[in-house]
Amino acid sequence: MSKIRTLIVDDEPLARKGLAVRLKSFPELEIVELCNGGEQAIAQCQENDIDLVFLDIQMPGMNGFEVARTLSESVKPLPAIVFVTAFDQYAVQAFEIHALDYILKPVDDNRLRQAVEKVQSYLKTQQDNVHKKKLASFVAGITGNNCEEILKKLATGDTLVDKKYPESIAVKEQGEIVRVSTASIQWVDAAGDYMCLHCSDGQTHILRKTMKELEQELDPALFVRVHRSAIVNTKQISKLVTQSSGEYLLVLDNGQELKVSRSYRDKVKAALAS
Repeated sequence: MSKIRTLIVDDEPLARKGLAVRLKSFPELEIVELCNGGEQAIAQCQENDIDLVFLDIQMPGMNGFEVARTLSESVKPLPAIVFVTAFDQYAVQAFEIHALDYILKPVDDNRLRQAVEKVQSYLKTQQDNVHKKKLASFVAGITGNNCEEILKKLATGDTLVDKKYPESIAVKEQGEIVRVSTASIQWVDAAGDYMCLHCSDGQTHILRKTMKELEQELDPALFVRVHRSAIVNTKQISKLVTQSSGEYLLVLDNGQELKVSRSYRDKVKAALAS
């Protein structure tokens, strides 16, 4: 197999040079250019046969996701794209949207080797359409659009319309990112600065977010706040019980009982009636 022609794209000179030095240990790679931004990277990919792009996400002018989308629209065959970022929230986002791979800065040697091996495997299959669908899923993960709709819009040049609620939430656990389907979440309760996501498979995932932040990410057509420290998936509600004290108790399909505070009682009733 010929060498993998590679671009490194990062607006920070030290980051570009540092990654280039690390990649010298992979003789199968040929570094074609160190690009200082998205426009230079796009031009290189359009003018040259590029197999692989290490792409920073947070860059001025055009961020990494925008670069990836532009490449998916204008370059054939599409190079393999590995996102590189110093920020966990972007790594989480990249994971949610099915990136070919992503690497967190500072780059770990073993993690870098895994990424290169994954790229080699991908290029051997030459599944350009598969990668393009993954890139479309990138956008779907960010905007909430259906993947097939994204592909159609990319083909016709239509504008992508943002939607608010993701189908999954990424949770960082012991150095890994786990995708948790929002539909699988039965209920959520607060534990200090953390949210406990209780799922239908019996697992509980711990997410560092405030209740308000999480509530804004969850579709109100599916989730309802029942208490200042609890959110419930309405599809998991078995019944609402009125207690002798006049308070309400929510019973889930799994038998879990949750108190409904007075301030959220009407919202819960409306959610059950809809």
